Amino acid sequence: MNTFVRRDTDQFSDSRGVASGYPGATMARKPFATRKQAGLALARELQLLDLKGPVVVLALPRGGVPVAAEIARTLGAPLDLLLVRKIGAPFHPELAVAAVVEGSPPDVVVNEETADLPGVNDAWIQGELPTALREIERRRGVYMAGRPLRPVEGATVIVVDDGIATGTTMRAALRALRRRHPARLIVAVPVGPHATIAALSDEVDEVVCLIEPRPFRAIGLHYLDFHQLGDDEVCAALEAANAVP
Repeated sequence: MNTFVRRDTDQFSDSRGVASGYPGATMARKPFATRKQAGLALARELQLLDLKGPVVVLALPRGGVPVAAEIARTLGAPLDLLLVRKIGAPFHPELAVAAVVEGSPPDVVVNEETADLPGVNDAWIQGELPTALREIERRRGVYMAGRPLRPVEGATVIVVDDGIATGTTMRAALRALRRRHPARLIVAVPVGPHATIAALSDEVDEVVCLIEPRPFRAIGLHYLDFHQLGDDEVCAALEAANAVP
């Protein structure tokens, strides 16, 4: 049976500073200072779960890597990447209409909520696939120096990102990961909309999400520092997390 872990629920408060409008509403949580701070907060929650070994932490780059690095370091678990690329809408590249995950063959997941947008069809998605796959191949070479995927069969696998919006990218990642036969699958994110988090709870064994904004507007609003990570920062976080003590 899938379980769903929610540690805080966020929404805009009224003029008295009191959140209201649904059962269990709370005061709005302060933004995370950095992705590192968010990772430390997630790690504390994950320590409350009965995590049977071996445990492997998989990050969705780029933003998920510094979050996952803190989790891996706290749990004493290895860190690897789960490479997935969003395919954006023709006139709104940041809006996911599909996502593709590395593999043989690659897994493609279409976002049903945006599939009817103007210009979005199978031909558009297929036309964008080669570019997405080239970037996945580039990232594997740069970040992991050509190292093969870490085995996860029979392991407790924690999939981490710095936040979830539509969930298209995460669903694609999880679908591909299931083919590698983990024993237990956990999603850990600092922030995401309630409906998306609830839907993901049907895909995995646990979802740990620290903030569920109602209404949800943007992941970046819940960080004081939400800068675009460069390849060098990703490599440094991976190297530090996997360094032998």
